[in-house]
Amino acid sequence: MEPLTPYSSVIRRKWWKEGVIYQIYPRSFKDSNGDGVGDIKGITSKLDYLQTLGVDVVWLSPVYQSPNDDNGYDISDYYSIMQEFGTMEDWEEMISEMHKRGIKLLMDLVINHTSDEHEWFQKSKESKENNPYRDYYIWKPPNDGKEPNNWISFFGGSVWQVDPKTEEYYLHLFSKRQPDLNWENPIVRKEIMKMIRFWLDKGVDGFRMDAINVISKHVEYPDSDVKEAQDQSQGSQYYLNGPRFVEFLKEIKEEVFSKYDIFTVGEMPNVTPDHGERYTDEIHGICNMLFHFEMMDVDTINGGAKWDFKNADIRDIKKIMSLWQTNVVNGWNTLYLENHDQPRSVSRFGNDKEYRVESAKMLATWLHMMQGTPFIFQGQEFGTTNVAFETIEEYRDIETRNFYNIEAKKGTRTHDQVMQSIYKKSRDNARTPMQWNDQENAGFSEPGVKTWIGVNPAYKEINAEKALKDPNSIFYYYQKLIKLRKEHLVIVYGKYRMLMEDDTRIYSYTRTMQDKSEQLLVITNWSAEDATFTLESTSDLIPYSSSEILISNYPVEHQKSLALIQMKPYEARVYKLTP
Repeated sequence: MEPLTPYSSVIRRKWWKEGVIYQIYPRSFKDSNGDGVGDIKGITSKLDYLQTLGVDVVWLSPVYQSPNDDNGYDISDYYSIMQEFGTMEDWEEMISEMHKRGIKLLMDLVINHTSDEHEWFQKSKESKENNPYRDYYIWKPPNDGKEPNNWISFFGGSVWQVDPKTEEYYLHLFSKRQPDLNWENPIVRKEIMKMIRFWLDKGVDGFRMDAINVISKHVEYPDSDVKEAQDQSQGSQYYLNGPRFVEFLKEIKEEVFSKYDIFTVGEMPNVTPDHGERYTDEIHGICNMLFHFEMMDVDTINGGAKWDFKNADIRDIKKIMSLWQTNVVNGWNTLYLENHDQPRSVSRFGNDKEYRVESAKMLATWLHMMQGTPFIFQGQEFGTTNVAFETIEEYRDIETRNFYNIEAKKGTRTHDQVMQSIYKKSRDNARTPMQWNDQENAGFSEPGVKTWIGVNPAYKEINAEKALKDPNSIFYYYQKLIKLRKEHLVIVYGKYRMLMEDDTRIYSYTRTMQDKSEQLLVITNWSAEDATFTLESTSDLIPYSSSEILISNYPVEHQKSLALIQMKPYEARVYKLTP
């Protein structure tokens, strides 16, 4: 795609900048064979639905062979498809059908760790001496009869697991069944690059790189000076954005990624806008965009663990998002509110009761009008809400179960307090079966089938079929947002400027083309009360001869002046201003 004139020195047009990405969690998307588990044929059967929505790319969570200790993020064979999901032939048919519809495929790339059932790890365990596979993973002897250091896993507990046969410990930043690969070993890196080429040669259009900025560890493996028991950040200063991280990823970029017309997005906890600018720099960076977690941590207490939640302050949201919008200049942003690891955004940041539809549309407007590539998570496009299972046994997420068990042992919170945290933040909020219709099992599986995780009881009222029948639904609102993105380059490439910085209800900003030929005024009300938008000065907007509403979630009458606007609860408006 050639750059547009006269902005060729400013705008570098790329298909992955101008598209919208839809994430599919295959286990929960569509069950085609009645076993209660989503599968690849189920995805293929719903591609027309995605085409109707208008998305350009599907991000597919892992479908590789896995024992499913962490729902596919523990891979036992990078070259095979998980039997529950289907066959390689099913996968090949799926990507072919995607490409026929103009939809590209973004695969999940999980290369910090494997499953403990992977052949490499099984051979690594066999012996300490004369074993070429031993160095594929990170093995350490005991430290005074205990773990080699005091680091804490992302899922709770020590990062070290002892192997009785060799009497040494292996490192696992996640589950004990997800041993970390040793990236210091060049043979491991070559094996990974070989695997990446295999999938690119099959037609994959890019990769979402799971937890990619933890691949490089300080090789001394020192104790952390953070001593709080069960603190998931304990030790993270020695592996997040580690000493050789940039070097390792640049090697893969130069050896593999640069040889294909693809894009890459890295999942990266504990990064700042400065990291974002450096890592995604279009010429010198190591990936095309990244997922940061600052917005996802905005409702935690004092930056603590995810389970210690508070109501998000819109002023904190403004500060976080504006820093990313204004500091990432030579790179590119991701725009997301949901994924398989996060609760539902309408329950988290909106109002999932009386203003569910309005607040879902408001959040979508606010996000899609920013600079960056938007990501939609399955069901978000019709306003799926959080779920509250009655018992911990109904939850399937390993992180959620570990949190419950750890808190039960500590005894510092009541059962109800622990469950309230789970209702708010559990990853299973996003993983309940896709709500296709109001029939039993929500149209995800055949009636009478026991699904792998319970269906959200809200499916009777909130489902895709109902949304498709309602021209004013959240679905069609998303469809319009996606269409507008293709029609107005200012949505993709315009410069961001925040307005009303200190207001506690209104989040407003402008997007302006470099030559000021076009400007958007975006106004969103994040509260259940009326709110007032005001211009702080006439210089907040470019001089304009006319204004028109591009999209809004309430009916809007034309008004000559935009200096003072009364906004209804969770209202969103986008004005196009013409000089």
